[in-house]
Amino acid sequence: MFNGAMINETEGRAVLHTALRDPSASLRLADGSVPGALVKEVLLRMEGFVNGVLDGTWRGCTGLPFTDVVNIGIGGSDLGPLMVCEALSPYRNSLGIHFVSNVDGAHLQRTLQKLNPETTLFLVASKTFTTQETMANAVSARAWFWEQTGRQDGVDLHFAALSTNTQAVKAFGISPDRMFPFWDWVGGRYSVWSAIGLSVALAVGFEHFRALLAGAHAMDRHFRLTPWEQNLPMTLALLGLWNRNFLDIQSLAVLPYDQCLGRFPAYLQQADMESNGKSVDRQGLPLTYQSGPVLWGEPGTNGQHAFYQLIHQGTSKVACDFILPARSHYPVGPHHRYLTANAIAQAQALMQGRDLEQVVAAASAAGRSENEIQRLSPYQVFEGNRPSNFLMCPKLTPHALGSLIAAYEHKILVQGLVWNIYSFDQWGVELGKVLASKLLPLLEEVQQDPVQGLDSSSAALIRRWQAWQED
Repeated sequence: MFNGAMINETEGRAVLHTALRDPSASLRLADGSVPGALVKEVLLRMEGFVNGVLDGTWRGCTGLPFTDVVNIGIGGSDLGPLMVCEALSPYRNSLGIHFVSNVDGAHLQRTLQKLNPETTLFLVASKTFTTQETMANAVSARAWFWEQTGRQDGVDLHFAALSTNTQAVKAFGISPDRMFPFWDWVGGRYSVWSAIGLSVALAVGFEHFRALLAGAHAMDRHFRLTPWEQNLPMTLALLGLWNRNFLDIQSLAVLPYDQCLGRFPAYLQQADMESNGKSVDRQGLPLTYQSGPVLWGEPGTNGQHAFYQLIHQGTSKVACDFILPARSHYPVGPHHRYLTANAIAQAQALMQGRDLEQVVAAASAAGRSENEIQRLSPYQVFEGNRPSNFLMCPKLTPHALGSLIAAYEHKILVQGLVWNIYSFDQWGVELGKVLASKLLPLLEEVQQDPVQGLDSSSAALIRRWQAWQED
């Protein structure tokens, strides 16, 4: 991976998100390009753009400085920057940052209705500039801007593109100097380090964005150079393999005890499940063992009052990753001590559990009757011996966040190698896209009979949908 080999073999691509945080690298690819030089050039352009927006040099069509930024993307072009912007909220400046991903019109409309078009900057994030959901939202955002300002000539001042398709970007109305490219060796779910991170840089300033990259690069070096016994991504990967393939634990709960990391589990869902949710090995044969787990989670302590019951006493065992910054950006009274005590207590409870003898002893010491003890004791036993990892850092800084994300990236790589699967393609998302493109014409003509060539279930659903459109 680090040497630029085409390890994404089914798509014929290198996998070099690590080069995005190491612009000094001198690696040269087979086509003669030098990723480090390409990255350095785009970073300098991003820095100039970010500084111009923040200091008011770059302004809208009426001469007003920008107050809000809307990032229009989906998948890795949304989850990564959204998660990082929230995680680094203590470092945020006054610029409002908004994210629109869902093609459901509610997402765009509810975002735009509170914004001033004269002071709003749009970032359209799509490598090909053809992603259906993203382009539908971008076209509607442009129509809103035209309608609200009456300035069709203002698109180039209010829209920027994070893409590689120069022709499509120009056709949309954005000039090439407002287009920030990335490359086919950057996968979507690994793209927050690239131009896709422009919204992050705008939200926290370029100095903090560079610190995010530096933290990830530090973890890259740790992963490459540290012996396996002390190697964090390797440890996470092997523990995860043990839980999944030897203990038959089917899911992993990521439980950050920091409100700023609220979107981190959703981000890792894509990174992990899109990478290692595979059932065919590198030789094209069906796997005869389990691959990636189901990944989910919520911040603590909210989750304790929701799903921890199943984690502690359910019949389906769940592996857990607890994440805790030792110091808080919001030191309000004793809050962070409460948070820390709860995080450690949950890991302790999962590990130790509580047997029947302990339950009876505690109930007796509390003065409960023999009948009450006999009736309630079975419900208060905790099996224990349920696995968890506890990741702690001094404080959630941009550097620490970069290292945390990169650690999970490398964990995913190691597990994919052991499972003998291709972690960097995602053919499983393609079939739904193909079928949706075939169904769309049937939904545009509500009188058209959808039965021809369709299965009975889909035809019945479309007929019901059409009937309600007519109503």
